[in-house]
Amino acid sequence: MSPPASPRLAIGFACGILASLIWGVQAVVSRQSVTDGLSAGDVTILRFLAAALVLLPFALQRLKPFPVGKLGWKRALILTALVGPSYSLILVGGAHFAPALHSSVITPGLIPVVTALLAVLVLGDRISPLRVVGLAIIVTGIAVFSYEALVDTPTREGAWIGDLLFVLIALLWSVFGLLARRWGADAVEVTMATCLLSVPLLPLLALVQPVHLLQVPLPAIALQAVYQGVLVGAGALFLYTQAVAILGASRAALFLPLVPVVTALAGSALLGEHASPLEIAGMALAILGMVVALKAPSHA
Repeated sequence: MSPPASPRLAIGFACGILASLIWGVQAVVSRQSVTDGLSAGDVTILRFLAAALVLLPFALQRLKPFPVGKLGWKRALILTALVGPSYSLILVGGAHFAPALHSSVITPGLIPVVTALLAVLVLGDRISPLRVVGLAIIVTGIAVFSYEALVDTPTREGAWIGDLLFVLIALLWSVFGLLARRWGADAVEVTMATCLLSVPLLPLLALVQPVHLLQVPLPAIALQAVYQGVLVGAGALFLYTQAVAILGASRAALFLPLVPVVTALAGSALLGEHASPLEIAGMALAILGMVVALKAPSHA
């Protein structure tokens, strides 16, 4: 018997908010890994090992055949190439150059823009005029937000490298999203399959990336393993999937603009990284554009 409508809605909203909080703080935790002396390879290894340990019991029950499920080997390997170790390396690599907030504004902001462009160019989709307006506001906001990094001002020296890596993440995630949608992939099964298929790649990663795990204090290792692997790799996906199931995809997506706000507050409180007035203005524009684009009809 399903719970009454109002408590069920409250559960959906709670799941959406919690997922956004986890994603918002992720950029701060990634940035903290730099301070703690962890490489991008270290964080990637910790992320996928921890997530695999948590997801394995569920995957053994759900994925038939194991470990790819209904996706099949070819599609599962393609999606793993997009959001597996390479994705994590780029994300944490970007955190070495740019403040935490840059990741949470540029990537979530550009994902709907890149996805819409690919949908129009590759799939022949038509998007509504209101969504075009929202996407244009996002691009304007990100241009304003990234201006100081792109011109390499003293306070944001080298940040443009991180910003470009975050743009690349948006491209990878957009291609991943379009393929997953086209193939009718289940979000939970995709997460399990891509995570488990990433584990055999980690020894190869250790050969080509610097690994400092033996030189780093245990609390720093535990932070990345628990946060990146358990909370982001398994928890946030479960929470967001629940929000979509209860509220619908459109309403659940409206929680995503919370991500940069959470990152801005957490980055200021935990890392002492403060956004400039220009970055705040750009972030506000990008969030406005995200809300407009998310609320607009998908198709013309």
